[in-house]
Amino acid sequence: MTSRNSQDTTLANSRDSNLVSTHYAQFASAARILASQAHRHGLRPPGFRSPPRIVGVDRSLRRFNNRVVVSVLLRGRPFVAVLSDMVEGVVAANQLTGRNAENARTVLWSSVESHLLPDATQTRVA
Repeated sequence: MTSRNSQDTTLANSRDSNLVSTHYAQFASAARILASQAHRHGLRPPGFRSPPRIVGVDRSLRRFNNRVVVSVLLRGRPFVAVLSDMVEGVVAANQLTGRNAENARTVLWSSVESHLLPDATQTRVA
């Protein structure tokens, strides 16, 4: 027979695992959308991966062989923070500043805003 604490821990781990796998699916979908929008607007789409190779950071950017990879931490973070890192990763990968950066953010956020809906419904209190 298992104790109540053991059951609670198992349930919490199961919920965390389900949330992480949901985030990975959303992450993959958002990566495809952001890459497509970046390309459509004349930007070079970076590659996306998770987690970052550097321990203790939420986002890292790596440049090599004329390519850029944006790595984002998913576990333990609200998905809106993940999306924000992905959008900023596209901006940073293209070295955009000023008005060009703002225009890119507007386009990119509008393309992934539908991914924000699940977070809102998960945090709504009855």
